[in-house]
Amino acid sequence: MGAETSVRALRGVTHQFERGSFWSVMGPSGSGKSTLLHLIGCLDRPTGGRCLIDGHDLATLDDARLSDLRLRRLGFIFQSFNLIPQLTVEENIQLPLFYLGWEARRSHERARELAAMVDLGDRLGHRPAELSGGQQQRAAIARALANDPAVILADEPTGNLDSATGRQILELITKLNAEGRTVIMVTHDPTVAERSPARLHLRDGLVERVETAN
Repeated sequence: MGAETSVRALRGVTHQFERGSFWSVMGPSGSGKSTLLHLIGCLDRPTGGRCLIDGHDLATLDDARLSDLRLRRLGFIFQSFNLIPQLTVEENIQLPLFYLGWEARRSHERARELAAMVDLGDRLGHRPAELSGGQQQRAAIARALANDPAVILADEPTGNLDSATGRQILELITKLNAEGRTVIMVTHDPTVAERSPARLHLRDGLVERVETAN
Protein backbone atom coordinates (compact mmCIF):
# COMPACT_ATOMS: atom_id res chain seq x y z
CA MET A 1 0.00 0.00 0.00
CA GLY A 2 1.19 3.52 -0.73
CA ALA A 3 1.83 6.14 1.90
CA GLU A 4 -1.18 8.04 3.19
CA THR A 5 -1.62 11.57 1.90
CA SER A 6 -2.58 14.20 4.45
CA VAL A 7 -5.10 16.78 3.22
CA ARG A 8 -5.51 19.99 5.21
CA ALA A 9 -9.10 21.04 4.65
CA LEU A 10 -8.63 24.26 6.64
CA ARG A 11 -5.35 26.14 6.95
CA GLY A 12 -5.01 28.91 9.46
CA VAL A 13 -8.61 30.07 9.42
CA THR A 14 -9.21 32.61 12.18
CA HIS A 15 -12.73 33.91 12.57
CA GLN A 16 -15.27 34.72 15.27
CA PHE A 17 -19.02 34.28 14.86
CA GLU A 18 -20.67 36.68 17.28
CA ARG A 19 -23.67 35.62 19.33
CA GLY A 20 -26.90 36.41 17.46
CA SER A 21 -25.20 36.98 14.10
CA PHE A 22 -26.22 35.49 10.74
CA TRP A 23 -23.37 34.33 8.50
CA SER A 24 -23.23 32.63 5.13
CA VAL A 25 -20.12 30.54 4.48
CA MET A 26 -19.32 30.45 0.77
CA GLY A 27 -16.68 29.04 -1.53
CA PRO A 28 -16.11 26.53 -4.33
CA SER A 29 -16.21 22.79 -3.80
CA GLY A 30 -13.28 21.71 -1.64
CA SER A 31 -12.80 25.14 -0.08
CA GLY A 32 -13.41 23.85 3.47
CA LYS A 33 -17.02 25.00 4.00
CA SER A 34 -18.38 21.68 5.25
CA THR A 35 -15.28 20.99 7.34
CA LEU A 36 -15.73 24.33 9.09
CA LEU A 37 -19.39 23.59 9.78
CA HIS A 38 -18.54 20.11 11.08
CA LEU A 39 -15.95 21.55 13.45
CA ILE A 40 -18.37 24.13 14.81
CA GLY A 41 -21.02 21.42 15.08
CA CYS A 42 -18.80 19.14 17.18
CA LEU A 43 -18.96 16.48 14.47
CA ASP A 44 -15.18 16.65 13.81
CA ARG A 45 -12.25 17.59 16.01
CA PRO A 46 -9.59 20.08 14.97
CA THR A 47 -6.18 18.49 14.43
CA GLY A 48 -4.52 21.81 15.16
CA GLY A 49 -5.43 25.23 16.49
CA ARG A 50 -8.54 25.80 18.58
CA CYS A 51 -12.27 25.85 18.00
CA LEU A 52 -14.18 27.49 20.85
CA ILE A 53 -17.92 27.47 21.54
CA ASP A 54 -19.00 29.55 24.53
CA GLY A 55 -15.47 29.25 25.86
CA HIS A 56 -15.31 25.47 25.47
CA ASP A 57 -12.22 24.31 23.56
CA LEU A 58 -13.56 21.41 21.49
CA ALA A 59 -10.16 19.74 21.21
CA THR A 60 -10.10 19.25 25.00
CA LEU A 61 -13.55 17.64 25.31
CA ASP A 62 -14.08 13.89 25.33
CA ASP A 63 -16.75 12.30 23.13
CA ALA A 64 -19.42 12.38 25.84
CA ARG A 65 -18.95 16.09 26.52
CA LEU A 66 -18.88 16.86 22.80
CA SER A 67 -22.16 15.00 22.33
CA ASP A 68 -23.71 16.83 25.27
CA LEU A 69 -22.63 20.23 23.92
CA ARG A 70 -24.00 19.35 20.49
CA LEU A 71 -27.28 18.12 21.96
CA ARG A 72 -27.90 21.11 24.22
CA ARG A 73 -26.50 24.08 22.30
CA LEU A 74 -26.72 23.31 18.57
CA GLY A 75 -29.41 22.70 15.97
CA PHE A 76 -28.68 21.19 12.53
CA ILE A 77 -30.46 21.70 9.21
CA PHE A 78 -29.21 19.58 6.30
CA GLN A 79 -29.69 19.72 2.54
CA SER A 80 -31.02 16.14 2.50
CA PHE A 81 -33.31 16.76 5.54
CA ASN A 82 -31.96 13.65 7.38
CA LEU A 83 -35.36 12.72 8.75
CA ILE A 84 -35.78 9.12 9.92
CA PRO A 85 -38.20 7.59 7.38
CA GLN A 86 -39.77 5.10 9.81
CA LEU A 87 -40.79 7.84 12.24
CA THR A 88 -43.68 10.29 12.01
CA VAL A 89 -43.15 14.04 11.88
CA GLU A 90 -43.92 14.23 15.58
CA GLU A 91 -41.47 11.45 16.43
CA ASN A 92 -38.74 13.04 14.32
CA ILE A 93 -39.21 16.37 16.12
CA GLN A 94 -39.17 14.61 19.49
CA LEU A 95 -35.93 12.74 18.83
CA PRO A 96 -33.54 15.27 20.48
CA LEU A 97 -35.91 15.47 23.44
CA PHE A 98 -35.73 11.71 23.91
CA TYR A 99 -31.96 11.96 24.27
CA LEU A 100 -32.40 14.90 26.66
CA GLY A 101 -34.63 12.74 28.84
CA TRP A 102 -37.85 14.72 28.50
CA GLU A 103 -40.97 12.97 29.76
CA ALA A 104 -43.53 11.98 27.13
CA ARG A 105 -46.24 14.57 27.76
CA ARG A 106 -43.83 17.51 27.76
CA SER A 107 -42.13 16.17 24.63
CA HIS A 108 -45.49 15.78 22.86
CA GLU A 109 -46.47 19.36 23.70
CA ARG A 110 -43.15 20.70 22.46
CA ALA A 111 -43.47 18.79 19.17
CA ARG A 112 -46.99 20.11 18.59
CA GLU A 113 -45.85 23.66 19.33
CA LEU A 114 -42.95 23.46 16.89
CA ALA A 115 -44.99 21.73 14.18
CA ALA A 116 -47.55 24.53 14.36
CA MET A 117 -44.77 27.12 14.14
CA VAL A 118 -43.56 25.64 10.81
CA ASP A 119 -47.10 25.08 9.47
CA LEU A 120 -47.07 21.31 9.94
CA GLY A 121 -49.64 21.08 12.70
CA ASP A 122 -51.84 18.87 10.52
CA ARG A 123 -48.95 16.59 9.50
CA LEU A 124 -47.78 15.28 12.87
CA GLY A 125 -48.83 11.72 12.07
CA HIS A 126 -47.31 11.66 8.58
CA ARG A 127 -44.00 10.04 7.69
CA PRO A 128 -41.35 11.85 5.61
CA ALA A 129 -42.25 10.01 2.39
CA GLU A 130 -45.76 11.49 2.63
CA LEU A 131 -44.44 15.07 2.68
CA SER A 132 -43.20 17.42 -0.01
CA GLY A 133 -39.57 18.54 0.01
CA GLY A 134 -40.49 21.85 1.61
CA GLN A 135 -42.55 20.12 4.28
CA GLN A 136 -39.67 17.75 5.03
CA GLN A 137 -37.29 20.68 5.45
CA ARG A 138 -39.76 22.45 7.75
CA ALA A 139 -40.00 19.25 9.80
CA ALA A 140 -36.20 19.18 9.95
CA ILE A 141 -36.16 22.80 11.15
CA ALA A 142 -38.70 21.97 13.84
CA ARG A 143 -36.49 19.09 14.97
CA ALA A 144 -33.46 21.41 14.98
CA LEU A 145 -35.37 23.75 17.31
CA ALA A 146 -36.58 21.08 19.72
CA ASN A 147 -33.70 21.66 22.17
CA ASP A 148 -34.04 25.48 21.89
CA PRO A 149 -30.49 25.80 20.49
CA ALA A 150 -28.40 28.95 20.69
CA VAL A 151 -26.77 28.18 17.33
CA ILE A 152 -28.37 26.95 14.10
CA LEU A 153 -26.01 25.28 11.61
CA ALA A 154 -27.50 24.99 8.13
CA ASP A 155 -25.73 23.07 5.35
CA GLU A 156 -27.21 24.04 1.95
CA PRO A 157 -30.71 24.15 3.49
CA THR A 158 -32.40 25.08 0.20
CA GLY A 159 -30.27 22.89 -2.08
CA ASN A 160 -32.97 20.27 -2.75
CA LEU A 161 -35.88 22.71 -3.00
CA ASP A 162 -37.46 24.71 -5.80
CA SER A 163 -36.90 28.46 -5.68
CA ALA A 164 -40.28 29.39 -4.19
CA THR A 165 -40.03 26.78 -1.42
CA GLY A 166 -36.41 27.76 -0.85
CA ARG A 167 -37.47 31.35 -0.23
CA GLN A 168 -40.00 30.18 2.37
CA ILE A 169 -37.31 28.21 4.19
CA LEU A 170 -34.93 31.19 4.10
CA GLU A 171 -37.64 33.42 5.53
CA LEU A 172 -38.07 30.96 8.39
CA ILE A 173 -34.31 30.82 9.03
CA THR A 174 -34.15 34.63 8.96
CA LYS A 175 -36.96 34.75 11.52
CA LEU A 176 -35.04 32.38 13.80
CA ASN A 177 -32.04 34.72 13.65
CA ALA A 178 -34.27 37.73 14.40
CA GLU A 179 -35.35 35.90 17.57
CA GLY A 180 -31.73 35.94 18.74
CA ARG A 181 -30.26 32.67 17.50
CA THR A 182 -26.87 32.59 15.82
CA VAL A 183 -27.15 31.18 12.29
CA ILE A 184 -24.21 29.84 10.28
CA MET A 185 -25.31 28.73 6.82
CA VAL A 186 -23.18 27.03 4.17
CA THR A 187 -24.28 27.82 0.64
CA HIS A 188 -22.82 28.03 -2.86
CA ASP A 189 -25.71 30.21 -4.07
CA PRO A 190 -25.05 34.01 -3.97
CA THR A 191 -28.79 34.68 -3.99
CA VAL A 192 -29.23 32.59 -0.86
CA ALA A 193 -26.19 34.21 0.76
CA GLU A 194 -27.71 37.65 0.24
CA ARG A 195 -30.20 36.79 2.99
CA SER A 196 -27.44 37.07 5.59
CA PRO A 197 -25.85 40.41 6.53
CA ALA A 198 -22.39 38.79 6.80
CA ARG A 199 -20.55 36.42 4.48
CA LEU A 200 -17.34 34.44 4.94
CA HIS A 201 -15.68 33.37 1.68
CA LEU A 202 -13.30 30.39 1.77
CA ARG A 203 -10.92 29.14 -0.90
CA ASP A 204 -8.44 26.27 -0.57
CA GLY A 205 -8.95 26.15 3.19
CA LEU A 206 -8.19 29.85 3.69
CA VAL A 207 -10.35 32.91 4.29
CA GLU A 208 -10.48 34.70 0.96
CA ARG A 209 -12.58 37.65 2.13
CA VAL A 210 -15.18 38.73 4.66
CA GLU A 211 -18.24 40.83 3.80
CA THR A 212 -20.42 42.54 6.39
CA ALA A 213 -23.28 44.97 6.22
CA ASN A 214 -21.44 47.48 8.44
